Amino acid sequence: MNEYTTSGPARMRTSDQERERIAEILRAAMAEGRLTLEEGEERLAAAYASKFRDELGPLTADLPDGGRRALAETPQARLATRRHLQRHAGFVVVVALFLTGLWALSGAHFFWPAIPLLFLVMGLARHARWRRYADHYSPHYHHVAPWNR
Repeated sequence: MNEYTTSGPARMRTSDQERERIAEILRAAMAEGRLTLEEGEERLAAAYASKFRDELGPLTADLPDGGRRALAETPQARLATRRHLQRHAGFVVVVALFLTGLWALSGAHFFWPAIPLLFLVMGLARHARWRRYADHYSPHYHHVAPWNR
């Protein structure tokens, strides 16, 4: 019986993209000083040599938050987070101008755009405050293998 006809649950093969994501996490952990050069190189070799998904999980299991935190602290991730925040702020400004224009055209006495704008500004403030803590703002979040989340 070989590895392709096991009687247990079927093992999923890993893709090049999944191996590369794990390698990015390992390189970020090495740059952060959590892994020595030798240990990092061993893990990188194991990541690139892996055939199945379950072989990738143990490579980052002992890193804080599975290594995603180190990956989120890279300059590329910070730049992407800043871009997302700027895009969010731009959206809020455009909606604010649009709603204010509608209010001016409607001739209403009460400034009703304040209500939706309050929620939009609260969402923007949350985005700005929690961006460094929330993984879903990281551009790598959706590309990290599910077993490593």
